[in-house]
Amino acid sequence: MIVAEAKPFKEIKENLAGYKKVCILGCEACVSICHAGGQKQVQELASQLKLAAKLEGSDIEIKEGGIQRQCEWEFIEPVNDFVGNHDAIISLACGIGVQFMAERYPQIKVLPGLNTTFMGAPTEPGVFWERCVGCGNCVLAETGGICPVSRCAKNLLNGPCGGSQKGECEVGNETPCVWQDIYDQLDKQGNLKLIEPITPAKDWSTSTNNQPRRMNLNHLKKVETVAAD
Repeated sequence: MIVAEAKPFKEIKENLAGYKKVCILGCEACVSICHAGGQKQVQELASQLKLAAKLEGSDIEIKEGGIQRQCEWEFIEPVNDFVGNHDAIISLACGIGVQFMAERYPQIKVLPGLNTTFMGAPTEPGVFWERCVGCGNCVLAETGGICPVSRCAKNLLNGPCGGSQKGECEVGNETPCVWQDIYDQLDKQGNLKLIEPITPAKDWSTSTNNQPRRMNLNHLKKVETVAAD
């Protein structure tokens, strides 16, 4: 899931300077799970903005709402009337959702209410750790299902560095050495031989190739049509 956190209120307030009719839209997908973009956060931000406006003696009209997923057109269309003639939208979605909203409503100022941080998972209640960087060349089959690219501070592909001590990463903060975890996992599976070959330098062009990555699934639809016939 995509993990995000709220932008500083001061930054949001400064970005809203001059706008009087504001719509705050949460996203009920990833960012609601990490307590950043759900309805509760929409209500809290609306209350903060109203209170700040009252203290400053200024007027502001705020409408609160939510979308199941701001990153898909079919979920955005139903809120056309809700968005109405507002002059600004605060999107409590990831960066993808913000961009989709800005593209759908080019006549309205769309502002991000969150900072998108990483793709991760909850390891315990309220704690989210990065698990994937979307590198485009997955090595999990060779590493026991544990990602060294996202979970190693140095993105090492051939074992731990010299800073790994007693199963912990040298960055501290009780961060486990991912290569210790990989070794232990493969040992349990009886697959330690998988880490014996030297892994060549990673081809980073699959993730950073100087243009937005795109995946076209239309060929799958053609296959399904042929199979159905």
